Amino acid sequence: MRCVVLCAVLLGGVCAGQDAWREQGLLHLAQSPHARMHPVPVRAARLEAGFWKARQDVTIERSLPTLLELLEQHGVVDNFRRLARADRQPPRRGPLYTDSDLYKWMEAAAWSLQVRPDAKLEAKLDELTDIILAAQEPSGYLNTWFVDERAPLRWQQQTSGHELYCLGHLLQAGIAYYRSTGKRKLLDGGIRFVEYLLRDFGPAPKQPLLTGHPELELALAELYRTSGDRRYLDLAAYLFSGVERERLKLRERDLVYLFSGKPFPERTQLEGHAVRALYASTGAADYVLETGDAAFRRTVLRLWEDLAFRKVYVTGGAGARAAGETFGDAYELPNQQAYSESCAAIAGMIFSQRMLHLTGEARYAELMERALYNGICSGMSSSGTLYCYRNPLAAPASDRIRNPWYDTTCCPPNLQRTFTALGAYFFSTSREGIWVHFYDNAALEWKLESGTPLRLKVKTGMPWHGETEIAVEPGKAEEFTVFLRIPGWSLSTKAEVNGEGISNVKPGEYLAIRRRWRAGDRVRIVFDLTPRRVFANPRVSEDYGKAALQRGPIVYCLEKHDNPDVDVFEVALDGGAPLETEAATGALAGAVLLKTQGLAYEGPLGRRPLYEFQPAVPARRVPLVFVPYFAFHDRGPADFTVWLPCRGCGF
Repeated sequence: MRCVVLCAVLLGGVCAGQDAWREQGLLHLAQSPHARMHPVPVRAARLEAGFWKARQDVTIERSLPTLLELLEQHGVVDNFRRLARADRQPPRRGPLYTDSDLYKWMEAAAWSLQVRPDAKLEAKLDELTDIILAAQEPSGYLNTWFVDERAPLRWQQQTSGHELYCLGHLLQAGIAYYRSTGKRKLLDGGIRFVEYLLRDFGPAPKQPLLTGHPELELALAELYRTSGDRRYLDLAAYLFSGVERERLKLRERDLVYLFSGKPFPERTQLEGHAVRALYASTGAADYVLETGDAAFRRTVLRLWEDLAFRKVYVTGGAGARAAGETFGDAYELPNQQAYSESCAAIAGMIFSQRMLHLTGEARYAELMERALYNGICSGMSSSGTLYCYRNPLAAPASDRIRNPWYDTTCCPPNLQRTFTALGAYFFSTSREGIWVHFYDNAALEWKLESGTPLRLKVKTGMPWHGETEIAVEPGKAEEFTVFLRIPGWSLSTKAEVNGEGISNVKPGEYLAIRRRWRAGDRVRIVFDLTPRRVFANPRVSEDYGKAALQRGPIVYCLEKHDNPDVDVFEVALDGGAPLETEAATGALAGAVLLKTQGLAYEGPLGRRPLYEFQPAVPARRVPLVFVPYFAFHDRGPADFTVWLPCRGCGF
C-alpha cells in the first residue's frame, strides 16, 4: 500500500501526515503513475478581478447562501435531522436522491474556504457534518430515504435507488472539506459507509452491487488517492466489471440507460443517460490514471472521441433528448429540443480534464474550454440565484428556462462546486514544468515538482481582449518548461519572452517554452480574437446550411432583447457581411457584442404556405446584434437562437 497523505485507514478514523492535506490538488494525482500532469490545489490558484472572478464571487456571496436557504426550506437538511429524533418529525421531503444535493453544496462550500476563508461558513459545515453523521447507523449505512418503513427496500432498487450515487457525493464532500481544513470527520463518515460495503457486498457469496447512477467510481478513485488504500480502487474495478448482470437481472435497456452493469471495456459509444455515461467515463479515466489498464484506456479514448466528434454541442453541452435525459444517435443535435443538462456539461468537462492529465494533449483542454465558457457558464445567472437545468440552443420567450429551484436540485450545487474550485482548473504541473490551460487574471502561488517555489502572475483581458502577460517568478533561477495552451480558435497567435519573439506557435497545441527562468521574466501572448462563423459537420442535419458565431472561446446567440424589430427565428446571416465588435452596456457591461448585417424574409413566414415549389429566400437587409450564449435569458425570457441560416456561406 502506498503512503500518500494518510498513513493508515482505520474503520473509525484516519491517520494523517502533518498538514499534508494542504498539498493535495483538486485531483490528487501526485502519486498516480500514469498521470502526465498534476492539478494544483484550489488554494494555490487565486483568481483576480476579471471574467471568472466575478462568477466565483457571486457564487460564494450569493449563490451558496441562497441555495442553502432553499435546501432548508425544502426539507433537505431536516431529512437528516429527523433521523436523530424519536418521533421522526417532520416527515421526509423531496425525491430519494436529495442527500446528494446537500453533499454537493457542502463540497462547493468546502472549496470556497480555500478561495476565501470564512469562519462562519466553516462553522456551518461543521454543524451540517454533525447533523449528517447523527443519522448514520452503527453499521456505517447512511441514507435518509431507505429508513423506517422503507428500510427493507435497501439495495433492492439498485437501478434507481441512488444509494451509491449519494455515497459518492458524500465522499467527495468529505475529501474537499479535508483538503480545505484538515478536518476528517465527514470523510471518516464516508469511509465507514464504504467499509460497510466492503464487508457485505461483492462477488458471490456476498450481495451484488450496481451503481445505477455512476458517480461512486470516481469518488472511490479519489478516496484511494487520499488514503492509499487499494481496496477502494478495487471496489471501483468491481463496479466496472459488470459481473453482476445475471444476479441483478439487468435488461439490455438497463445496460444502455444506466451505462453500468456490463464490462466497461465493452462500451463502444456514449449512450443512455448523458450524466450517467459521462460520470462512468470519468471514473474509468480515473482508473486508467491509477492502473494504466490498456483496455480501459482504449475505451475512454473511444468514448471521448464519440463525444467530441459526434455528440457534443457547439456550446460544450451534451444530451440531445429530453426523454430520459439521454444522448441521441451520432450527429443528432437538435437545438430547441436540446436537453443539454448543466450537469452533463460539467460531467463532459471533468471527463476531458482526466484525459488531459492522462495525456497532456491540448484537444482535451479545448473541449473543457468550450463547455466552461458556454454550456456551463450559462447554467447560473449573473445574479447567482437562477439556474438552468437544461441549456437549449434556441428557445421562445415562453420557455422558462432559468429558475431559482428545481425539485431535482442536482445542477445548482454542481455548478457551485465547479465555480468555487475554478482556479485550480487553470494550472497543472509535471516533471518538466508548469502548464497553463486557460487564461484569466490570476496568481498562482505553488511550486515546481523539483520543489522550487513558483509564482505565476497572469494579467489579461480575456476572454474579451487577447493581450496576455504572464510573469514567471521562480524561487531561484532554474531550467524548466512553461507550457502555454494556444487555443484552436486563435489562428494567428503572437508570443514572446522578454521581448524576444517565438516562432512556430501553433493553434490547438501547447507552446512549450523551455529555458532557464529567472524572477522578472515575462511572457507576452496576443491571441487572435477575430469573430468567425462556425459550421457544423454536414451530418448534423439540424444545422446544415446554418452558421453560429464565435469569438475566442465565446459562442454567441441572437436574442430578441437586442433585436426588437426582427423575429430571431426568421432571419439569416449574410455570409459576406463583416462581423464587427461593440462593447456592451447595461446588464452586459464588460462583455463584447457582435454586430453584422443579416437578411430577413418579406412578411412573416407564418403566413406562407407550409410547402411551395420555390424556396423562400430572405433578401431584406437588417442589422443583427449577438450576445454571448451564456447570457441567454439572463435579462429575462426572450426568443433566442444560436444557429441561423447563412446565405453566401458556400452551401
